[in-house]
Amino acid sequence: MAQLKDILYRVTINAVVGNTGVVINAIHFDSRNIAEGDVFVAIKGSLTDGHQYIDLAIEKGAVAIVCETMPAHTKSGITYISVESASRALAFMAANFYLNPSENLKLVGVTGTNGKTTVATLLYQLFKKAGFKVGLLSTVKVMVDATEHKATHTTPDSLTINRYLSLMSAEGVEFCFMEVSSHGIHQNRTEGLHFEGGIFTNLSHDHLDYHNTFAEYRDVKKSFFDNLPKTAFALVNTDDKNGLVMLQNTKAKTYTYALKTYADYKAQILENQLTGLLLKINDQEVWTRLIGNFNAYNILAIYAAAELLGLEKTENLRLISELESVSGRFQYMISDEKITAIVDYAHTPDALQNVLETINSIRTKNEELITVVGCGGDRDKTKRPKMGHIASALSTKVIFTSDNPRSEVPETIIEDIEKGVEPQNFKKTVAIADRKQAIKTACQMAQPNDIILIAGKGHETYQEVKGVRSDFDDYKIVQEFLKQLGK
Repeated sequence: MAQLKDILYRVTINAVVGNTGVVINAIHFDSRNIAEGDVFVAIKGSLTDGHQYIDLAIEKGAVAIVCETMPAHTKSGITYISVESASRALAFMAANFYLNPSENLKLVGVTGTNGKTTVATLLYQLFKKAGFKVGLLSTVKVMVDATEHKATHTTPDSLTINRYLSLMSAEGVEFCFMEVSSHGIHQNRTEGLHFEGGIFTNLSHDHLDYHNTFAEYRDVKKSFFDNLPKTAFALVNTDDKNGLVMLQNTKAKTYTYALKTYADYKAQILENQLTGLLLKINDQEVWTRLIGNFNAYNILAIYAAAELLGLEKTENLRLISELESVSGRFQYMISDEKITAIVDYAHTPDALQNVLETINSIRTKNEELITVVGCGGDRDKTKRPKMGHIASALSTKVIFTSDNPRSEVPETIIEDIEKGVEPQNFKKTVAIADRKQAIKTACQMAQPNDIILIAGKGHETYQEVKGVRSDFDDYKIVQEFLKQLGK
């Protein structure tokens, strides 16, 4: 409980009708959750406009309304606050309501197209191994030190973020690592949070269904760094041409990492095998169980961030050597018949290319590389032919299948993917819309020493078809088929 005027601190207010001294029990932006004594924040979303539910919220007991457009008729005894941006107001109100928990711990945000989950999760693992109480806000899960909570979005809403940070603060958590998506930044979900640092991994083709242009997507990411305080650090990958763009207007202390160009933190790949990587980081060698060039970048980002957060260099390298791969990120198994199956979340052209190039750089070329891949429905359609082109060019055999078709017809999605296949690669490809059948077929095709890559869904444990989610776990399914086939 708090007085409305106290939770409005830092909110840009246009007009007030009523008493801001009213006591608030809870904040909600979904009118269905309103109870007696709550404040309702009316947000104009992409699907619905919260302003349509103001009267319903009042009927359910809301004593205050925060909105962008003041209703034509206000009700007696109800406080109305008109604001510049309701989503921004919600972020500040949530932080204030939970007593600004991000100020009680060291919060580090990780943003970029690929690598967010891996970097945030491995930093969580690293600091946990170092003996600290640690929090994690990721696509896969939320960790309040050792207690796991299921995640629903890459960047949860402002209320959820602050509620979890409040739990972390109460548990004595010292560090929290958080994935920061472009959607979350654009929808002001990270406003009102105090960041100790920000990490930029890379930028490639994704979410253009939401952001319209690549420049807009890049600038949204950049705004996260623009808003970091001068007490924070900004750590960016300068092998990506957008890395230095992120630093142009930041007030934070700037640091760079790279494999190919000059940087504050530099790494070199000495060995790249299916069992791990041998890296030289700033003249120190370290062996890691993670695989592939893209993970060399992830490990380097983790090393740099941990050092910037005060971890001693030798301890840092020792703990990195103990880290294990993140669920659905280059997660692999080898069957009794020596068939290697790799499950990876690669769902963008850039990520798929990285994974396939990594496998090709490690394999002997005497074995087949069979790729099972699809694209999500109701998402950016322009990446589909690119995915088809990359999969067919870099694999010896490809099965195009469903990912999460959502409301679209799976066969139509597959047709879009096939448009990117060059004529000389058509003979490598086959289309099987049923994903389970596609994985089974890949297992039946495989011979000893062959490699199967199942790309696109990674850690997800469901498949969404026509609005219905059913259980589906790529890793469990391929494991089961390889066992059944005695391979």
